[in-house]
Amino acid sequence: MTGTQPSPASQIVTPVITTRETQRVIPFLGQWYRVRVSGQDTAGTFALMDTEAARGHGSPMHLHRRDCEVFLVLEGTLRVVVDGQEHEAGAGSAAVLPAGRPHGFVVTSEAARYLTVHHGPAFEQFAAAASGEGDDIPDPSRLTEIAGAHGIDIVGPPLVP
Repeated sequence: MTGTQPSPASQIVTPVITTRETQRVIPFLGQWYRVRVSGQDTAGTFALMDTEAARGHGSPMHLHRRDCEVFLVLEGTLRVVVDGQEHEAGAGSAAVLPAGRPHGFVVTSEAARYLTVHHGPAFEQFAAAASGEGDDIPDPSRLTEIAGAHGIDIVGPPLVP
């Protein structure tokens, strides 16, 4: 029978309106990630982040144990690698990355702006914890430790443009 299970989004019962003044900005991996909608705003069902990044910014290869991640590229170009396959994602592209699938990305244009939707609060919490390490990017072993505590496994090095 279909349609009998409530959507996880049905847990959101309080309307939330955020503004630039109320949105948190997290320094993460050398760039600024603006939390447009926090997991706290959505009863832990999703978080929406907005990032403007320079060429070369990206992630190490990793997987989210429980959460899906969606990229929406607004400006510029990313290279997204998922399950060992490379994809170019230019402005207007969307990439849906299921939980448990190894993936990573890197900005290949001079700059890019993209939104990420995280189905669950783990990535937002991970970024906040990693930024709490100070102004510098945590060394790879510490980043791996912080990620693991938030349901994210780092499985390879960062991508290069």
